[in-house]
Amino acid sequence: MTQRPALPAAVLWDMDGTLIDTEPHWMAAEVELVEAHGGTWTHHDALAMVGSSMAVCAAALQERGVALEVAEIAHALNSAVGAAVSAGIPWQPGARELVEALHAAGVPQALVTSSFSVLAEPFAAAVGLFDVVVAGDRVRRPKPDPEPYLTAARLLGVEPAACVAVEDSRSGIASAVASGARVVAVQTAAPIAPPAGVTRTASLADVDLDVLARVVAGETLDLRTAG
Repeated sequence: MTQRPALPAAVLWDMDGTLIDTEPHWMAAEVELVEAHGGTWTHHDALAMVGSSMAVCAAALQERGVALEVAEIAHALNSAVGAAVSAGIPWQPGARELVEALHAAGVPQALVTSSFSVLAEPFAAAVGLFDVVVAGDRVRRPKPDPEPYLTAARLLGVEPAACVAVEDSRSGIASAVASGARVVAVQTAAPIAPPAGVTRTASLADVDLDVLARVVAGETLDLRTAG
């Protein structure tokens, strides 16, 4: 019998768009805030913000006429999205099952998100399966800098190269790749063009423990054509 390659030392998860379908809530909150200040915010504008830090997003909204400080914009957006998520966790297809399978297999997991702690911590607490949470307001250099993923690996006591990071945005993928982790890129809200060496999938429903073992062993897969 062929033995399965070893599982990752840890799996490092992006949150918005990857694990949970919050991007429509972020987009709606941005539109509402800009229009309240007399500006216009299109779907294309919103897609360009996917995976961006709060500072980058706030600056873009200010350019469209939102006369608020960064902290005020962050509070408004986080409050709106938090209220939407509180109605129920909007899991992406296959996400909850994969998180639970990793937990059952004893693989440590970290939540590594550009969202602030006010959103990330309640989600992590509700799920109860993440060993570490690295939120956007807990790092000095957010994605696309590798600091968030390096911090998660350090807190878990593992080498980044022994981990698999799962992302859905260009800035998140850049952050994960720069950290040295193996990366699975999920195509969700915004178009992505991951670099060579990044595994691609259209859905986490197509990712299982065997796939993650192969990825951390150095294989690059394209699961978009699976089946």
